[in-house]
Amino acid sequence: MTEIAAVLGAGSWGTALAKLLADKGFETRLWSRRASLADAINANRKNPDYLKDAELPACLRATTDLKDAVSGATLIVGVVPTQGTHEVLKVAAPHVSQDAPIVSATKGIEIGTLRLVSDIYAEHFDKSKLAFLGGPSFANEVALNIPTAVSVAGFDPDNCDRVQRAFATDRFRVYSTDDVIGVELGGALKNVIAIAAGIADGLGFGQNTRAGLITRGLAEISRLAIEMGANPLTLAGLSGMGDLVLTCCGDLSRNRTVGLRIGRGEKLPDILTSMNMVAEGVHTAKSAHALAEKRGVEMPITAEVFRMLHEGKSPLESVGSLMMRPPRRERE
Repeated sequence: MTEIAAVLGAGSWGTALAKLLADKGFETRLWSRRASLADAINANRKNPDYLKDAELPACLRATTDLKDAVSGATLIVGVVPTQGTHEVLKVAAPHVSQDAPIVSATKGIEIGTLRLVSDIYAEHFDKSKLAFLGGPSFANEVALNIPTAVSVAGFDPDNCDRVQRAFATDRFRVYSTDDVIGVELGGALKNVIAIAAGIADGLGFGQNTRAGLITRGLAEISRLAIEMGANPLTLAGLSGMGDLVLTCCGDLSRNRTVGLRIGRGEKLPDILTSMNMVAEGVHTAKSAHALAEKRGVEMPITAEVFRMLHEGKSPLESVGSLMMRPPRRERE
């Protein structure tokens, strides 16, 4: 029986995962919102907008029809930006096989509801079929078959093992875990810290600043994640420290790039208008700040990123606010 994978979202990460599965022998359907992009992928075997350097296999087909994409699929992979996930799943869910594992590779927190992506998926699917992919992984490097290690979290260990086997290759190593909250929050919140790291680089600060931001960023990510039930060890692993370091330091990081440009004096609306990909951290800064306040968790870096992005506070003012906070013990 031929395995069929439906990947929802034809951005860089969705295309890279679709290519990985197609290379493994899955008949792969890649859903795109835009007909022009789907047509270009099918005609040229490349994604010209998001992943133009990767040759896509013949068994990968792009479509704009969600029902066509998911019907009969034995594996569903969602890579739609967080704020659009609910609407896409509402259309797709009635056509998804009850036996198919559902994998989310999206990282974020829904604005307004403050729901994690896992909560959105659980509204539409049986939790036993859900899994969540996270960890340090730039799409371009995965598409170029560069060795990568990630983690997959799930509520049901058998389903998680099935997803692990589906994605694993000799260049893509997948570790499994039952800590859905830790994987989700590590993947979502690191984007906010990466914006802060980019701003620091744009201001011309050095390695000391970046190291401090990463370390203290991990501390506040861990505070919120643990308060919500995560295992502290998850935050020291691939979906925590691993993803945080990559996103804060890598030149391919969209969120770091947004921060870099803000630090150099550009305005956020101009930056977002010029980008053809979503930087999830811009939205997550707003929802994470609200979630931290709701939960009573102190997240000073996240709060300052929110104020810079959404309230117009200047980067140098935020630096002063962070550096002049009252003294405290490191492990508080």
